[in-house]
Amino acid sequence: MSVTELLPSLRKLSRADKLRVMQFLVQELAQEEGLLQTAQSYAVWSPFEAHDAARTLLAVLEDERSVNAGR
Repeated sequence: MSVTELLPSLRKLSRADKLRVMQFLVQELAQEEGLLQTAQSYAVWSPFEAHDAARTLLAVLEDERSVNAGR
């Protein structure tokens, strides 16, 4: 089946099924390029409990606000 034959069927899928297809294709590409290994877990960074990052962002925003206030 060619891509041009497949596209109309993909358009008919539900949102959830489209996301599953995307996940499948991304996993396939990552495995082909050696970026991911099957049956292995990977750490994912989360902004929760990132207090240093929050302080840094707040300082940058306050600096920007003071620069803009002086204009």
